[in-house]
Amino acid sequence: MTGEPLRAEVAGLAGSSRPVVVREARPADHAEIAALTLAAYLRVPGVAGEADYLEELADVAGRAAAVPVLVAVDPDDDASVLGAVAYVPGPGPLAETERPDEAGFRMLAVHPAAQGRGVGRALVEACIARARATGKARLVLLTLPAMATAQRLYERLGFRRTPERDWEYAPGHRLIGYALDL
Repeated sequence: MTGEPLRAEVAGLAGSSRPVVVREARPADHAEIAALTLAAYLRVPGVAGEADYLEELADVAGRAAAVPVLVAVDPDDDASVLGAVAYVPGPGPLAETERPDEAGFRMLAVHPAAQGRGVGRALVEACIARARATGKARLVLLTLPAMATAQRLYERLGFRRTPERDWEYAPGHRLIGYALDL
């Protein structure tokens, strides 16, 4: 499955469907991924004041050196990144709550102009496919409480809330857990 692009249908601006390709990011994509990730996350209340987290979001090369970073692109414009996600294959670099039989993902971001078109769904489905292909029992994630749109997507895809995985990373700052049994 590694390196094999996935195709999904993405709703176009006029309501029609266009295919999107999900593939592994290339070094040439890193600057665009950093820009779109920051643009997406800066819309989330409270993130702008988290300098260390913003630095982590911008460090695409660092995460790509540790785990696969997937991008969604239009097949007619492979150079234009619509969204990205870091796939965490299990415990190790970038892992948060993953156990040995679990995979996860982090830093799911969709370019603000492409939001609401199914790009995030295509990226999550690519993570689900990778986890299944490697025999993982579940796919897990942590998200900010303010990311209600993302949470609705996860729930539509079958993820369930896992409060036992919630994490308060600093006083008054928490992440909430979700899991999908595979």
